[in-house]
Amino acid sequence: MSRLKIQQPATPFLRRKWVPQVTRRDFLKISAAGTGAAGLSALGFDLAHAAQIRQSFRIAGAREAHSVCPYCAVGCALVAYTKENTDGSVSLLQIEGNPDSPVNEGRLCPKGATAMQLATSARRVADPLYRAPGSDRWQKVSWDDMLTKLAQRVKEARDSTFVAKDAAGNTVNRTEGIAFAGGAAFSSEEGYFATKVMRGLGLVHLEQQARV
Repeated sequence: MSRLKIQQPATPFLRRKWVPQVTRRDFLKISAAGTGAAGLSALGFDLAHAAQIRQSFRIAGAREAHSVCPYCAVGCALVAYTKENTDGSVSLLQIEGNPDSPVNEGRLCPKGATAMQLATSARRVADPLYRAPGSDRWQKVSWDDMLTKLAQRVKEARDSTFVAKDAAGNTVNRTEGIAFAGGAAFSSEEGYFATKVMRGLGLVHLEQQARV
């Protein structure tokens, strides 16, 4: 009985690996930058201090405002630097952690460190957008139109689901057609105010993370 012989290929298969392409010019630039940094450090120059001085020039004369990171419930304190332009507009120069805060002591997580992009990103939506039922397009509307539409929707949902008395005849004055979820960056005062407003409308489905 003959056995089946499997012939191995003469040249083993080599998986192609991605190799970054560095031109001679790029190599010289990288080498010069590394050599210069090493030389300055060896001569006693503090590069970190130089970067700090450069940053201080960037925010020189800027107005300092204090805020809170909007992402999670930790409530890290922020310092925002703004400067008024010649045309009267205001530019946001930088956002950093507040070193005087006992919560974060000037530190920020990767998400909090990018908080400046909330205001300066080119993808930021600055106007209300509305998509009509059945439509596949968003259209820009004014704040007055959007707030009016929201108020109408809240009233319609409340009126259609409002319960004055339960099955036992007890007065409840509640609506189960609306729910409210508060933000994690709510302050205690904001959370208290929002709760009062929602309870006044008769909401029973109410949740928030007011811990700041």
